[in-house]
Amino acid sequence: MVGPRGGHQAARTGPEHRKHERARRGRPGGPRAGKSRAPIIRLVPRKPEVAAPENAVSKSARTRERILDAAAHVLSRKGYAGTRLSDVADQAEIQAPAIYYYFPSREDLIEEVIWTGIARIREHMTRVLAAMPSGADALDRIDAAVEAHLRYCLEISDYTTASIRNAGQVPENIAIRYAAEASQYGDMWRKLLQDAENAGLLRPDLEPMAARMMVLGALNWAAEWWNPRRGSLDTVVRTAQSLVRHGLADQHEGGDAGTAVRKPRPRKRPTSS
Repeated sequence: MVGPRGGHQAARTGPEHRKHERARRGRPGGPRAGKSRAPIIRLVPRKPEVAAPENAVSKSARTRERILDAAAHVLSRKGYAGTRLSDVADQAEIQAPAIYYYFPSREDLIEEVIWTGIARIREHMTRVLAAMPSGADALDRIDAAVEAHLRYCLEISDYTTASIRNAGQVPENIAIRYAAEASQYGDMWRKLLQDAENAGLLRPDLEPMAARMMVLGALNWAAEWWNPRRGSLDTVVRTAQSLVRHGLADQHEGGDAGTAVRKPRPRKRPTSS
């Protein structure tokens, strides 16, 4: 016969007791409750949650830039009327509807591209002119500007090519921001010619504004006809520099236009004795 103690032991080792013990230990006030609530999770800082938005922004910015690059590429080749978002999406290797996450419309995307194009060439020109030697005369600076404009448009930036080729095709509301930036770029060329005139290097029969517009028009038109199959870009640059210099330079002491003031850039055409 099992006595009261034996019966008690049996009760504490039976299935019902084990079930009761599991339930009791799960209560907050149970004897092992403190161990089950070890504060490991609360001691770990939530760095991933803080870093996630930054990572997301970086990825978003990269995707946006890829869309813009693709749009500049397509726009520079197919023009405003021929640019379709499906072509941009193919170039960017994304789904076309994804573009609307970054740009509300096709027009907004194109507006950003043409503004970026003129803004970047202005920044590029600023750097080129700032790097010129302090002794460079006004015509040397115009030479450098001609080269910088052509190389950036034809060789470096789809954005600037797209901007130059399409600025006159887009609706006025798309061209507002472009026009403001283009005005600042035009001011750089205005100063270049004004400096040449002030130094007595510009032909007196030229009207500076008309000369500036003719020079820029000729340089911009290169985007319409030039490609590597038509000759090297170096040849185009040298030809443009010669035409611009000879067309702008004053005659000195009865010499041929531009002959006396023609100072070949040392890095391109070393002076021979």
